Amino acid sequence: MDTITGRRLYALAFLEHHTRKLHITGVTAHPTAQWAIQQARNLVCNLGSRVESLRFLLRYRDSKYTVSFDAVFAAEEVKALLSVP
Repeated sequence: MDTITGRRLYALAFLEHHTRKLHITGVTAHPTAQWAIQQARNLVCNLGSRVESLRFLLRYRDSKYTVSFDAVFAAEEVKALLSVP
């Protein structure tokens, strides 16, 4: 998203399909793979036992979403699915 001053910011958001609840986990001007991994950890921690209701993660094929990003969800038995290129 672009701010009123023309600065570009990136937000990482997760949408729970069955509840339609949107989780905006972070906003940054310079997203990195490490930042994305930390946001995934934060989401899993914040969801607590509700993470058990999740089965799939649909994500983009971006270099910021690494194997470690997927591993955060795999540890909770959530399967990462990649979007169409």
